[in-house]
Amino acid sequence: MPYRSVLSPAHEVVQAPPHPGLRPGVLLYRGFRMHADRPRRRLELPVGFATLLLGFDHQLTVVPVEPGPGAAAAQTFTSLLAGMRTKAAIGEHRGGLHGIEVVMRPWAAYTLFGIAMHELAERLVDPSDVPGTGTRALTERLAETPDWPTRFTLLDTTLLRWQKSGPDPAPRVLRAWDLLVGSAGTRPIGTLTGELGWSERQLERRFREQMGLTPKAAARVLRLQHAMRLLIAGRPPAEIASRAGFYDQSHLNREIRGTIGMTPRGFLTARAPTEPTRLNGAVTSLMLRG
Repeated sequence: MPYRSVLSPAHEVVQAPPHPGLRPGVLLYRGFRMHADRPRRRLELPVGFATLLLGFDHQLTVVPVEPGPGAAAAQTFTSLLAGMRTKAAIGEHRGGLHGIEVVMRPWAAYTLFGIAMHELAERLVDPSDVPGTGTRALTERLAETPDWPTRFTLLDTTLLRWQKSGPDPAPRVLRAWDLLVGSAGTRPIGTLTGELGWSERQLERRFREQMGLTPKAAARVLRLQHAMRLLIAGRPPAEIASRAGFYDQSHLNREIRGTIGMTPRGFLTARAPTEPTRLNGAVTSLMLRG
């Protein structure tokens, strides 16, 4: 059954698990409707999943914290598809948003959309530009559907059909991902090749195709997430650095600041005690005040 959370008369969030046939690749459906009286800005952290946002109205502008070479300084979408990334971004809207977000593991996005995931890494695209999925028609049907449970059922039916016709991820890519996740990104990449029976070049090529980032870059995201979880749990900086695979506290501080544009202390100071997360066990975002 969907989980409904009404934060205010003008802000509604409804979460639901996907159909069992879509799991464990598709993690969560999250419906939302908000009508604030002022613009909102949210810092979006690098995370170990991909996101499909299907917007019914209003627009969202995304600005990279540190635009990379050739990257757009700002992009505006009603709907978007995002793969894994190694740098934070800021999402901005005028106060109104209405739609559904699908949170999924990167390899599930590879199957559902049938494209090489490195084409989505470090990028945001309009999902209607991905051939063969029909996301524009799906979004229109979802917007016309009168209630959240029926919308989630429509999503189940559609994604199950996409999954059936999409490519399967390589078992060794899934195993590599599981090993990295199990170590929170601290496992040396060189140890993966021996266990998987692939050369380092083979692993990097297949992993990047089906996950988006290289194993080394994905491990960096996982280490960051581990560090951020320890940070908000109140662990001492030296302990965080040691447990999350950083050389020392200075290395930890540089990595966090270089990735999210804030120091660890600055992040904690700006974070509300009840800051919501889009997925349990992940530090996904931070509401920016002012």
